[in-house]
Amino acid sequence: MKTHNSIEERFQFAGTAKTISLAAIVIGVIAIALGFILGEEHVQRTYSNLLLMSYYFVCVCMAGVFFCAYQYAAQAGWSASLIRIPQAFARVLPIASVILIVVVSFGLFNEHEVIEHGKKEMVPYLYAHWATHGLTTVGSENYDAIIAGKAPFLNIKFFYVMLIVLLGAYSYFGLALTKASVAEDTEGGMSNYDKSFKLACTFLVIFGFTFPIFAFGVIMSLEAHWFSTMFGWYNLAAMHVSGLALIALVMIYLQKKGYMQWLHVDHMHSLGKLIFGFSIFWTYVWFAQFFLTWYANIPEESVYFYKRWEPEYKFWFWLNIVMNFLAPLLLLMSRDAKRVMNRMMWTCIILIAGHWLDYYLMIMPGTLESHRGFGIEEIGIFLGFAGLFTFLVLNALSKFASLIPKKHPFLDESLHHHI
Repeated sequence: MKTHNSIEERFQFAGTAKTISLAAIVIGVIAIALGFILGEEHVQRTYSNLLLMSYYFVCVCMAGVFFCAYQYAAQAGWSASLIRIPQAFARVLPIASVILIVVVSFGLFNEHEVIEHGKKEMVPYLYAHWATHGLTTVGSENYDAIIAGKAPFLNIKFFYVMLIVLLGAYSYFGLALTKASVAEDTEGGMSNYDKSFKLACTFLVIFGFTFPIFAFGVIMSLEAHWFSTMFGWYNLAAMHVSGLALIALVMIYLQKKGYMQWLHVDHMHSLGKLIFGFSIFWTYVWFAQFFLTWYANIPEESVYFYKRWEPEYKFWFWLNIVMNFLAPLLLLMSRDAKRVMNRMMWTCIILIAGHWLDYYLMIMPGTLESHRGFGIEEIGIFLGFAGLFTFLVLNALSKFASLIPKKHPFLDESLHHHI
């Protein structure tokens, strides 16, 4: 690194952050190993937590691609000088995608014995509601007419095609946008920016139509009798808020370490407005999905929330809305609040934990028969993935020749961004 304000500034990934992230990865590996050796109940919890964290990992990396894409499509200037942060997320997305595919593969093809209706059954650890043998076979004692009706979507071949094609497409666009931005620094001119604009517009069309399908397949199908047309947008809002919170948190970390000193409170304010606005949007979709289900009281719909209102989950159900709605509402509503670094930092930490809880409530009631509180699997696997995310993102940042896209056509506008 030359000087704090140099456009040649390069991030050096070393020291405490690297040590802590590697230590967290080790803790995660130990937690996963213990989960698999402590008994059958722990094995199921381990698979559920691995799905939770690998899905969360993929979603926040997707959010980096999504952020870059709509900034380019809108021809926004304010974000140009911090775009390397979400680009680092985009570079990590292929790795996160492979991890998610590995987790769901082990969960689908490893079976365990359960007692259903007085008889023993062999079912997969994940997606047992639609992947158990015989559910779509007429005449089978396991035949389920509802699942059979959804079989064109809920089958292993389609599931893998959907996962591989969508994650591959999202990863391609993320890497392509990043590659064009890096090439822009060496080649100059407008050709790479024009390419980025076209890539961004194409990605947003594809992403908008396909992300709900991705969320339906990976998460909603855990409880395959239930359905919600709002579930995809609910997941999109959660993905976006989580990603924005992590972008802001990485930006704050870098500034506290002396990097990116060209960024100032107005950039943080703009990120704060996006975090606040999309937290309200998340609440709108959450409430619409919940209220309409409660009001209609149709059994096949209300069973989803009935599970989450059982005593073991009800506290977490309401804490979810407190952390993801009330916290940003009370902490970020005013203009001044978005311009205080430590307040922004703690709000982002609350939201990251809050959306972990949000995903927890999407996954656990549909995969675990009983809730035993938060144990070594939840805490250890969360720390492991947090360490992995930190290590990979900061390592990706260190690979950029400069932390600022020095030939971005709107860089000057970003450097002089004032609200």
